[in-house]
Amino acid sequence: MTSDWIHGACAVPDARVRAAALARQEQLTKPHGALGRLEQLAVQLAAWQRNEHPTVQRVWIAVYAADHGVAAEGVSAFPQAVTGEMVRNFARGGAAIAVLARELGARLEVVNLGVVNDPGELPRVRRAWIAPASANIC
Repeated sequence: MTSDWIHGACAVPDARVRAAALARQEQLTKPHGALGRLEQLAVQLAAWQRNEHPTVQRVWIAVYAADHGVAAEGVSAFPQAVTGEMVRNFARGGAAIAVLARELGARLEVVNLGVVNDPGELPRVRRAWIAPASANIC
């Protein structure tokens, strides 16, 4: 396999296919927008591939987990303890992204960059600690 592709121009998204893919999204049995950004990505991928039914191969999903120090100011939706639990859930395959990866046959890589409530060594979780959370910037 050569790397010549990296020097070539990207395909221009096809507006006609984008419109068809968007119309298709509206016909699927689900509430409008229920899949959030995933719906937009599917439409964009269809336009790039010039195919209303886009396909993906060799999917690799990376989830980076860490806490930030500004959580001490009460601005986060959840306490820092939740992050470690989420990492455990990713490792068990219980999180939505893990289910999606499984359904796609995708590789899921979870990288612990600095979770305060450190879940420890877990299968399928790579530790690449930068720090146990960032400093509080306030």
